[in-house]
Amino acid sequence: MGLLERLRKEWFILGIVLVIAVARLEPAVGVKGGPLKPEITITYIAVSAIFFNSGLSLKTEELTSALMHVKLHLFVQIFTLVFFPTAIWLFLQLLSITPINEWLLKGLQTVGCMPPPVSSAVILTKAVGGNEVGFIFLP
Repeated sequence: MGLLERLRKEWFILGIVLVIAVARLEPAVGVKGGPLKPEITITYIAVSAIFFNSGLSLKTEELTSALMHVKLHLFVQIFTLVFFPTAIWLFLQLLSITPINEWLLKGLQTVGCMPPPVSSAVILTKAVGGNEVGFIFLP
């Protein structure tokens, strides 16, 4: 696989790395109240555009079919909301006997119990060729 083909295939991940690098160099662009107005553009416009774009690319038959995959939905809900928080809790029990700051552990526990950001997950699911239709109903 040539370099150009690889860049085309991995465009999303490369874009994320590029945006992180630009944000590191010029953080004032993305701050609250800054030129990008992230409190409006990200909260309302970007997330809405992601779901609208995903919705346009889906067929009605696929949506109906995906809705009927009850086992898939139950598995993902249990994994995301029961298994993963439990695994994090057990991991934090091991870390609690180390000299790691207590507030860091509480922060990790909080983050471990949160579901993944839906808008990012939709894009990543589509980028890797996953079951985007099934994913729309999961979160």
